Amino acid sequence: MKKRVVIVGAGFGGLELSATLSEKLGDGVDITLVDQNDSFVFGFSKLEVMFGRATPAEVRIPYRTIAKPGVRFVQQTVAAIDPEAKRVTTDRAVFEADYLVIALGADYDAGATPGLAEAGNEYYSMSGADRIRSVLPAFTRGNAIVGVCGAPFKCPPAPSEAALLLHDHLMRRGIREQCTITLVMPFGSPVPPSPDTSRALVAAFAERNIAFVPSRQVRQLSAARRVAVLDDGSELPYDLFLGIPKHVAPQVVQASGLTENGWISVHPRTLETRYPGVYAIGDVSNPGTPKAGVFAEGAARSVASALIAALTGVGQQEPYAGAGSCYVEFGGGQIGRVDVDFFSGPKPTGSYQAASAALRADKEHFASSRRARWFGMSR
Repeated sequence: MKKRVVIVGAGFGGLELSATLSEKLGDGVDITLVDQNDSFVFGFSKLEVMFGRATPAEVRIPYRTIAKPGVRFVQQTVAAIDPEAKRVTTDRAVFEADYLVIALGADYDAGATPGLAEAGNEYYSMSGADRIRSVLPAFTRGNAIVGVCGAPFKCPPAPSEAALLLHDHLMRRGIREQCTITLVMPFGSPVPPSPDTSRALVAAFAERNIAFVPSRQVRQLSAARRVAVLDDGSELPYDLFLGIPKHVAPQVVQASGLTENGWISVHPRTLETRYPGVYAIGDVSNPGTPKAGVFAEGAARSVASALIAALTGVGQQEPYAGAGSCYVEFGGGQIGRVDVDFFSGPKPTGSYQAASAALRADKEHFASSRRARWFGMSR
């Protein structure tokens, strides 16, 4: 009887894990990939949607195109996870596993920030980004805030990108001089592991007259007074609020008993939970690296090596490296790149490639190579 690998969540981590296992093991293993959605979206595509560069339909990649030996994709909603039994119950079926990998990502809790749902906008979900696309044309003057409402959050450079791209958007419309832009972040610098990247972003903010408020987060919004209240009690007036909502582990994960301090605790190098044969990768876990697709992808490759070794009796697990690269939109067609490493030294380090038009091709290759690898789409 074939061994059964159940992967819940088909984001960066789940897709990379299933692809790697299929490449190495083919039909020799029974891989079930479960996700409640019918399509995948790169996180950076939400910025494209928000600023009207693409429609939601144009950036969605349907899961039905997955056709890999040994892999079965099922679109179902996970209702319960029993880590001790390695059992996943969905709204339509029960899946028993020999190896269980949880890659469900993070959910958004707009309700944790009073007023956000009623008086602001969030752009981390596709529905939120699409809503902002319809809201932006009505904003012609006043104060715009890009505000983080809690940490940790996905893709730490994304708030900086939103502020810079908002500047470009308002410039194209000829109304930038009638508007202010303020960026509120809980970090002391935009990308703490990379001082060079942070300096470049802070310089870009200054050049574009974007106010940067570090080491603060938005605690609540007052619709009546049109102010954002920060965690130190200070207030900022706003006419347009673009928020990054508080992130939380999905409720089904919290109910499973796997979480500690809000997220699934894993061994930082093996990604295994306290339950043997049960792993967690990506945003739902807490190995000590940022919540970003490239880190989920790296974690998936490490777990894949562990499962391949266990299933074939050959080799051993490659430890999770805790390193990754991220492309950063500076606006004006310029893209920078930051490479960060969290585990090699005594503290996280980062290097920076200066923003240029040439790096756009690298970012496009990053996306096209994964479309080809995970979905069999031509580049």
